[in-house]
Amino acid sequence: MQPDVTVLIAAFNAGDTIGRAIDSALAQRGVSVEVVVADDCSTDRSVEIARGFSEHLVRVVELEKNRGPGGARNAGLAIASGRWVAVLDADDTIHPERLAHMVRRAETEGAQVAVDNLEVVREDAGGSEPMFSPEQLQGLPHLSLAELIGTSLLFESTFSYGYMKPVFERRFLEQAGLRYDETLRIGEDYIFLASALARGGRCVVESGAGYRYHVRAGSISRVLEPHHIEAMLAADAAFLRDHDLDAPALAAQARRTRSLRRGASFLSLVDHLKRRAPLKAAGVALRDPAALRHLGMPIAARLRRLSAPVSSRAAEAG
Repeated sequence: MQPDVTVLIAAFNAGDTIGRAIDSALAQRGVSVEVVVADDCSTDRSVEIARGFSEHLVRVVELEKNRGPGGARNAGLAIASGRWVAVLDADDTIHPERLAHMVRRAETEGAQVAVDNLEVVREDAGGSEPMFSPEQLQGLPHLSLAELIGTSLLFESTFSYGYMKPVFERRFLEQAGLRYDETLRIGEDYIFLASALARGGRCVVESGAGYRYHVRAGSISRVLEPHHIEAMLAADAAFLRDHDLDAPALAAQARRTRSLRRGASFLSLVDHLKRRAPLKAAGVALRDPAALRHLGMPIAARLRRLSAPVSSRAAEAG
């Protein structure tokens, strides 16, 4: 029998958390679930742990070479059989009623995509809080492309809607020919959701937090580098070539492009300052004075925004 939902988990050296993620997916109530784990050449026990679950419930695909989060998700999509596909990072968890609630809401409204709030769980400090205020999302019953793009700006103080973990109708993904951009190591989730909306996907928004976004000190992280931003700009350019955007979305995209370019200048500025090259830093500031405003961010906040966990929760740019 076809499962209601395929929970897609891309894994890379997630041995400490992947068992917890799988358990939360299998604990879903009100829907039938299969879990697909796409392992991106882990060197730890990730595959061993995933294969420790019943193969009738958890299907594991091992990539022959490291393809990044987008490539791993594409490998998982290739074998997914559920009517719906839900993305779950290997270090996160979901509440037991989440998928039933989201699928029911989407099907009731004839939507092809559903998103919800995220519960940010601070494992070391203790406690949790919603990423977005419920009031904010209650006023946003449907997510438009312009709204998604408009929040997906680099080094901004607010969270991007690109952080949301969508549930997609698999038939819609197949008909639209949607796959993750494997050239992106950061921001692949954003461009995938943006493409779904640009191709006519209707997206409903749940204000409740069903997805648990775990934050812990000592997580493996990577630094956002200029080549990541260049890849985002290239992906955005391809996105604009492939889709006809309405005026609000085009205006939002112009703001996002300025944000990415300013972010690239800021990273270059910081690099020159670290290298004690003030003249080169001054040259960057003269070419792009707006990049200087990021220097006003508190140091702790700046460091948080310059780092992105391996699971690709990278930048406020999506």
